[in-house]
Amino acid sequence: MRFSARSRSALFATALTSTLVLSGCGDDKASSSSGDLTLGFVNGGDTSFHTCLQKAVEETAKTEGAKVYTANSHQNAGTELSNIEDMISRNVSALIVQTVNVDSLKGDIAKAKASDIPIYLTSVATSDVNDILGAAVVDLKKVGALDAGWVAKDAGGKDVEVGIVAGAPGAASDLLVGGFKGALPANAKVVANQPGMFNPAKAQDVAENMIEAHPDLDYAFVANEDMAFSVRKAFDAAGKKDVKIVTVNGTDEGLAAVKSGEFSATVANSAKTIGDTAVKNAVGLLDKKKVDKIANIPLVLVTKDNLGDAPQYCPK
Repeated sequence: MRFSARSRSALFATALTSTLVLSGCGDDKASSSSGDLTLGFVNGGDTSFHTCLQKAVEETAKTEGAKVYTANSHQNAGTELSNIEDMISRNVSALIVQTVNVDSLKGDIAKAKASDIPIYLTSVATSDVNDILGAAVVDLKKVGALDAGWVAKDAGGKDVEVGIVAGAPGAASDLLVGGFKGALPANAKVVANQPGMFNPAKAQDVAENMIEAHPDLDYAFVANEDMAFSVRKAFDAAGKKDVKIVTVNGTDEGLAAVKSGEFSATVANSAKTIGDTAVKNAVGLLDKKKVDKIANIPLVLVTKDNLGDAPQYCPK
């Protein structure tokens, strides 16, 4: 699915996406449908999660009769603000924002409010929801806690060593890791916690260093499945196939890895559901319909025993 200590207590987290892709404020193209409603979506990154959210938003926008402009901030807070300014210049009906960093939201919201353009958030909700149109929220602390619960049950009270391959500091990853660490039992000791930056190559380097420094590692929590595949590769190459990996997303590839035993568990938080919810609810709230201002996205801990319970992750 990346927050500061000050922000953690006030916000929850995940992601979203849409129909026209701008690299920052670069070249653009529009995908539109009938109607006067226009949405601007500012996406935060380039993982498979963001890609699937993009597809979900595009498809749902078409069914809702909305024209959508999208931009990608590529994990850069400065680019995010520039993207928002570009969307404001287009005079969109509302902005949907998957923030790069929760600390960026204050400036983002202020810019939009000054132009009378409401903001709908994905992944997070501000402490004062009067500042926003609404939000599709993933409780990332709970995501981490679900994976920690699996580790606790599997360890069965034995003393075990746990490594964490986090995402990018300052956003969703902090909530994921905080929820995971907070829910671990006393017998599970975190011996390493390093950022993989949501980059598979970086995550592999982190895993290689981690297993060298901690050869008795029993479990690893990895902040998304893209990185988890690289972490698995690093552990296996080091002869540590017995290290059990728990992770996040619920992609088709991730579920296949759970089935094969490459991953022990993953927490499914459907990108499709988030994208569908964000567009439908944003449109509904603009139309003054009875729609939840804050929508909580369902979460499922998936193991070999309940693979069939995982929701569809990505639009086909």
